[in-house]
Amino acid sequence: MAPAIRNWGAPVTLAVLALLALVGFAIGSPHATARFRISAKADAIQVPDVQLGTTLVGWAAAVVLLLLAGYAFRSTARAEALPRWIVPVFASVWVIAFLVWVIGSANNPNVYFSGLIAGSFTLAIPLIFGSLSGVLCERSGVINIAIEGQLLAGAFGAAIVGSITQSLIAGVLAAVVASVIVSMVLAVFSIKYLVNQVIVGVVLNVLVAGLTSFLFSTVMKENSALFNSPPSFHNIRIPGLADIPVFGPIFFNQTILGYGMYVAVFLVWFGLFKTRWGLRVRAVGEHPKAADTVGIRVNAIRFSNVALAGVVAGVGGAFFTLVTSSSFSKEMTAGQGFIALAAMIFGRWNPIGAFFASLLFGFSLNLSFVLSILGTPVPNQFMQMLPYIVTIFAVAGLAGKSRPPASNGVPYVKE
Repeated sequence: MAPAIRNWGAPVTLAVLALLALVGFAIGSPHATARFRISAKADAIQVPDVQLGTTLVGWAAAVVLLLLAGYAFRSTARAEALPRWIVPVFASVWVIAFLVWVIGSANNPNVYFSGLIAGSFTLAIPLIFGSLSGVLCERSGVINIAIEGQLLAGAFGAAIVGSITQSLIAGVLAAVVASVIVSMVLAVFSIKYLVNQVIVGVVLNVLVAGLTSFLFSTVMKENSALFNSPPSFHNIRIPGLADIPVFGPIFFNQTILGYGMYVAVFLVWFGLFKTRWGLRVRAVGEHPKAADTVGIRVNAIRFSNVALAGVVAGVGGAFFTLVTSSSFSKEMTAGQGFIALAAMIFGRWNPIGAFFASLLFGFSLNLSFVLSILGTPVPNQFMQMLPYIVTIFAVAGLAGKSRPPASNGVPYVKE
């Protein structure tokens, strides 16, 4: 019998993170108390603050993390699959220990926890739309490296058309059209002309970044009042439900695009795994020749999925200029398309998995902003690197066993 293939990426990554927790959070504890405010003074429902000692939490977390890493090594040595719960549990314990340690070390050792979580959801929304775009493409067999370009094109289209028309609907539609154009270029070159899909995606990212920067400098800057002052979506607060501590502001105090994000995640998941269309898409991504033999038009499905991915990414791009900011700026997506790509991989090409992975990256992004304000001993440059460090660890170490669709990136030529 052939020897079992063991992937040591996950246990080694867990061991490194566990040792960091032991040295930093336990041995290097600031011996202080971190305070988490759950409710604001204006909230209808008041919840007492949570206070946690850095030393107790640091040592408890270090012991748990070392045990989990040891269990991962034991399972891998026996060629057993790691339980699915081990990575989420490990990540949760590590994040809690890090929060307690870094907030306890700050000049002002207290943080509004509900605001931190709500802000993380807001920052994760474009990542979620971007990762869903990647799922739709790659489940049909087309590698989508161009998520960054799709988001940036959508942001630009929403800004300039929204500014001219002063219409939010027109801005969103323009974002969708701009992103779909990028998607169609990807589809034509990779599906029809069989150009390497990774190269096409990289070129599109560079092309969109250069084109939008040029138009920003030559058009938008010349008359920002006309071309770069789009309206903004306002939050739609659901009375009563929005007052629920922690979860209320997240689920019931969002813009229309925020509520649409939850709908999009459900529709993509339901469509891919509960409908005949989804079965055909997954068949095309796994075994296009077999799909072709039963009458499925492989390249037509790939074209339509890439276009649909552009629609989803366009809405995510509109979020940058119609919600997060009231104007467009050069390369304002700042690499978030690549983080969305990592979230898709970390989420194992599943819409639900991509959703939670995007939340993890959104949390790390928001945490870098919050901690830089609190005055922590961690250098500000490290805090700015935090989302990308999380991305590297997640994809390289913890998602090493993720298997993409079998024919992902392989062009199909009908014989």
